[in-house]
Amino acid sequence: MFTGIIEETGFIRDLSILSEGATLTVAAKNILPGLNVGDSISVNGVCLTATQIGSNHFLCDISAETLQRSTFRHAKVSGRVNLERSILVGGRLGGHFVLGHVDDVGKLSAKESSGAGSVMSFDFPQRLARYMVHKGSVAINGISLTISSLGMQSFEVAVIPHTFQSTNLSELRIGDPVNLEVDILGKYFERFFQLGVSQGASAESKLTLEYLKRQGF
Repeated sequence: MFTGIIEETGFIRDLSILSEGATLTVAAKNILPGLNVGDSISVNGVCLTATQIGSNHFLCDISAETLQRSTFRHAKVSGRVNLERSILVGGRLGGHFVLGHVDDVGKLSAKESSGAGSVMSFDFPQRLARYMVHKGSVAINGISLTISSLGMQSFEVAVIPHTFQSTNLSELRIGDPVNLEVDILGKYFERFFQLGVSQGASAESKLTLEYLKRQGF
């Protein structure tokens, strides 16, 4: 699990597409101390496992499923990627709960300067609309951001100068794809609600339409 607070950006040194996935080599520096083989690491918002670690790089395997659901199928050697190690128990949670399980790919639709930062708009697939909430959290390329404006198929985020300069958001051009992960809390609520109101739900389940109405929802 991650927080969406990027530790550094690395560069894709090699990306070898295979019949059943791919192998990825990322050049990095700051995150390597303490990183061990088998550790989880977020690369552009995708949770991967470090399979080899060198003095200035690490390797990961990418499954066919991940290639299909993420921007790695469009990635190029020398491309800049956002990196974050997994949460340490007892550490601060500066962003929100990010699993690194990309839900779908969106694209940058608008970008305007705002001081040293930027206001950016992203289009998203319609199937994610029910998880998008005004002032809610969303992970874009692994970055925890807040939805400042929301439409039917697009949302806007205000990116502060530090985040804009410290991540690969500054390099995005109109039409570029991005990895999107919606807030896991919304998906859990949806699942519990579906089971609570479905036919044959447990008699002990209180999560029904009537119960929610009584609670003021």
